[in-house]
Amino acid sequence: MAYLIDGNNLIGHLKAGAGVGDPENRAELMATLLAFQQVLRTKIILVFDGRPPDEGPRIEVNPKFAILSPEPGESADAVIQRLILRQADKRQFFVVSSDREIRDFAKAHGVRDLGAAEFGRELRKALRERRNRKEMRKTTESPSPLEVRLWGEVFRKK
Repeated sequence: MAYLIDGNNLIGHLKAGAGVGDPENRAELMATLLAFQQVLRTKIILVFDGRPPDEGPRIEVNPKFAILSPEPGESADAVIQRLILRQADKRQFFVVSSDREIRDFAKAHGVRDLGAAEFGRELRKALRERRNRKEMRKTTESPSPLEVRLWGEVFRKK
């Protein structure tokens, strides 16, 4: 399974009123998508409008997580459309955008589309599952004899 995501569109949906070009918002989205990727073990291609500034937070990306920006004078929509055309196996490939033109283009080329709201629900569900998995992995350790003795001394003093 793979997701081709219109990054600015998704930021605008997940964080109403957020600056889509803000490096912090982009970094936050990338971190969220990395967590999503860990749960679903999927490929993610994230496309942002404009080149990211040289400064700002950076998040390490793995081989199945690509962040793309258009060439100067090109739009993110053009990059997304080009990637849709190149996709060979369209059965497990999803385009995430609420942009009507992108969604129509995806459908016309046999690619499934998800609106930002629909993907947002999937994202929240996956992150809840991730939290639940972490909670289940928590282990408790019995205190060592030294810890028991020290805590006993603390409570006897009062």
